[in-house]
Amino acid sequence: MAQRHQTSPLRNPLMDMLQAVREAGSIAGAAKSLQLSYRHVWGELKRWEQALEQPLILWEKGHAARLSEFADKLLWAERQAQARLAPQISALHAELEKTFSVAFDPEHHVLPIFASHDDALVQLREHAAKQSLHLDLRFCGSVDAIRALNEGRCIMAGFHAPSQPATDSLVARTYKPLLKTGLHKLIGFSSRQQGLMVQPGNPLALRRLDHLLRPGVRFVNRSPGTGTRLLLDQWLTAAELNHQNIEGYAHEEPSHAAIAACIAAGQADVGLGIGSAAQAQGLDFVPLEQEDYWLVCLKSAVDSPPVQHLCRLLQSADWTDQLNAMAGYTAVNTSGQIQSLKQRLPWWTHRSHKPKP
Repeated sequence: MAQRHQTSPLRNPLMDMLQAVREAGSIAGAAKSLQLSYRHVWGELKRWEQALEQPLILWEKGHAARLSEFADKLLWAERQAQARLAPQISALHAELEKTFSVAFDPEHHVLPIFASHDDALVQLREHAAKQSLHLDLRFCGSVDAIRALNEGRCIMAGFHAPSQPATDSLVARTYKPLLKTGLHKLIGFSSRQQGLMVQPGNPLALRRLDHLLRPGVRFVNRSPGTGTRLLLDQWLTAAELNHQNIEGYAHEEPSHAAIAACIAAGQADVGLGIGSAAQAQGLDFVPLEQEDYWLVCLKSAVDSPPVQHLCRLLQSADWTDQLNAMAGYTAVNTSGQIQSLKQRLPWWTHRSHKPKP
């Protein structure tokens, strides 16, 4: 077989056969060099001729088989593609080998996480990768993240809740059926501020929740199932405010970053989100609520190497300094510590009261 066929990262059986016919001058010689049967090579060439509706091999009595002009052009085009793409394909191949080598290295760990969107988690992923811990992050709503954990689609989930939610609050009533004492364990992650992201200088002077109901104020919302949407709906219910009076309540974006970008582009005046997302887009931020961001995993996974690796990393001084430097974030003294639901979430420490009708 020609050297090109042995080393090329891009392989095509037709091109291999055409090249072999050109070099051998016959179907039989091509079949021998390719270590294939004559019948197979002949049948494949005929099949390709029918598919392409062009002749590939020319035979003249007493002469060697040769390629048609169309076949010559095919090989020329393939050489051009090889010259242009082979370096990139080789580099990609090397990168894939490097990536897959992680699977065979006992010092590296991979941790699948479904989580509510959070800028600190993005930075943690980059920080952890340098410590041989690879976080396979999938962002979704808090509720969907916990459901993914319960359905076995990940090892850990990330969700957020107000630091002191009422026992019969919407947040408590939503999360409590999903999290089970004795089954789940919490891991402290961070404390962060939720608030109003507004245009630079806050020209509409939006400082409170009821300001969202002002005529002409364009709001942009998070989608149902996200912790931020849950928080907003809880605030509205507690304040006895009707969401139908908020212009743009039905306008939904998938992340804090998307909401900030929407406001920065002038498509909305205000949205609920985190301070780091507002800062990234040059927006002003009006803090309204301090909340906790939690990581949760099944009790059975607490002692697994990836989870233990993550806990050690979260307790390190390097990560604490990096987290505290982010806008709106504060490291918590429980960061990286395994805790029970009853210890940390107040709605498990008291008997739930039925919400008033």
